Amino acid sequence: MTALAPTMQAFFTDRLALQRQASGHTVAAYRDALRMLAVFAAQQAGKSPSRLDIADLDAQTVGAFLNHLENERGNSVRTRNARLAAIHSLFGYAAVRHPEHAADIQRVLAIPPKLYDKALITYLTEDEITALLAAPDLTTWTGRRDQALLVLACQTGLRAAELTTLTTADIHLGTGAHVSCLGKGRKQRITPLTPATVTVLRSWLGERGGLPADPLFITRRGTPLSRDALERRIVKYTAIAAESCPSLLEKKVSPHTLRHSAAMRLLGAGVDTPVIALWMGHENTATTQVYMLTWRSRNGPLPGPHPRTLHPAATSRPTTYWRSSTHCDYAERSCPSSLAAEYSRRLVGITEKSA
Repeated sequence: MTALAPTMQAFFTDRLALQRQASGHTVAAYRDALRMLAVFAAQQAGKSPSRLDIADLDAQTVGAFLNHLENERGNSVRTRNARLAAIHSLFGYAAVRHPEHAADIQRVLAIPPKLYDKALITYLTEDEITALLAAPDLTTWTGRRDQALLVLACQTGLRAAELTTLTTADIHLGTGAHVSCLGKGRKQRITPLTPATVTVLRSWLGERGGLPADPLFITRRGTPLSRDALERRIVKYTAIAAESCPSLLEKKVSPHTLRHSAAMRLLGAGVDTPVIALWMGHENTATTQVYMLTWRSRNGPLPGPHPRTLHPAATSRPTTYWRSSTHCDYAERSCPSSLAAEYSRRLVGITEKSA
């Protein structure tokens, strides 16, 4: 038996599962990266993957594999760097277990991530969002499900994985309506809902039925809607919406595009970037800077802060929020701004109470 096979198995069962308690998404991403590397290295060495040793995965082979990802598989630089991170993690683990391969391991760990141009994000305007939300056929069960899904995605900015793993118990439509999700990094996040979103979700939940632990968005067979299915639905409705809003033809719309659109709507309404970072579930506000750069390049100076965030009541005891009698339409910016302003006021109040 070679040193690579038991090391790779222990990397998944010991390092990722026990020591790091990595999420299923992380384990799957690492598995796919290392599987592709093993297949590529086996072809290069002319042996079966089970007979590969650590010496077969030297820096030259890993470098050729990374070039293969970009040139032959058509992967982006970001994907290439993500695969490299998985390889670095494996070799960092192997360095302690197999010092006899220290030289080969050190050369692989010395491979740097590749720099790339960071393009401005793609997001939808208010007219494009309105056209997209009007695309589903509400006379069908599938259309009503998809409209609820799109409305929730455009307003909350949830990630694709967060949307597809929601359960009916995660939706709270009473006073202080909100959606609760377990986001990236297994961080729990609560996002407020506008009155218009509450109306759509209440109608869908009434038709959906089921137990609290059941998936919120399901197929006709009763299985959870997959990420691939979500992407296909968005592509379909984008094509339909493009008939009334031709500007959509110039954009590649994905679930992450809807997430970007939610953040840009908040920014356009004058919401502070720290609040947007909390709303979107970002680890730090630096991730949110891309929205500011995109806004300045396409719309000029950023709008001023929302007046409610500057009200003296923002420093007083937080009150019940998300309650509004104001009419909310998806072509208006008042709802996301007022909700985020109340969210900001609550954060200030909570901070002062804990100080």
